[in-house]
Amino acid sequence: MNCPCGNSKKYAACCQLAHQSHKTVKTAAQLMRSRYTAFVLADGDYLMESHHQDTRPIKELENIVAWAKSVEWIALTITSKTKGLENDMEGTVAFKASFKEKGQLSSIDEHSKFVKENGCWYYLGFA
Repeated sequence: MNCPCGNSKKYAACCQLAHQSHKTVKTAAQLMRSRYTAFVLADGDYLMESHHQDTRPIKELENIVAWAKSVEWIALTITSKTKGLENDMEGTVAFKASFKEKGQLSSIDEHSKFVKENGCWYYLGFA
């Protein structure tokens, strides 16, 4: 299957690598893409693993997975990014995640902050 993140690669050559080992993620944008794909697949374990421990919503895991399963994911569009490259320690990614919920087209527009600790990128929260 093509990767839901919007790259032209197959899932096995794209976000699946991150889902199998979070440590393989090299940039903040790559982490954003892998997290979007985890929402599409309702992979709550990866969403928690890739979320920074200081802001990780572990008590909301069940609700997050249920919601992710309840919508039809359409597309991810990254609209801008600052820093977040392989040698950076922080970065931001602005994106639009489109989905259908109860037949209504909707989207999440977010400007997210990412940090790198011990060689791994983590989603921190809103920038």
